[in-house]
Amino acid sequence: MRKAISDAAPGAKECISYAIPTYKLQGNLVHFGATKNHIGFYPSPSAIIHFAKELANYKTAKGSVQFPYTKALPLDLITEIVKFRVKENLEKKKK
Repeated sequence: MRKAISDAAPGAKECISYAIPTYKLQGNLVHFGATKNHIGFYPSPSAIIHFAKELANYKTAKGSVQFPYTKALPLDLITEIVKFRVKENLEKKKK
């Protein structure tokens, strides 16, 4: 997870925010954290909406998705979501 995020957003700063790993690039980019049954990934509500079709097989909420340990981590999808968030944050900066 960490490598996929770092590779997709090489300019992002890694830190801890909300007591979980966070990546920042012109503001919060994505967060993730491990729980007993899944890895929680928090890319923002806009990313969940944008990738709703691709995330249909996972439990989602307003700004989060749960990747259960019983399934392989969808690293290609995570990469695409992070790239989407990078583009989104950089476009906000231009405004």
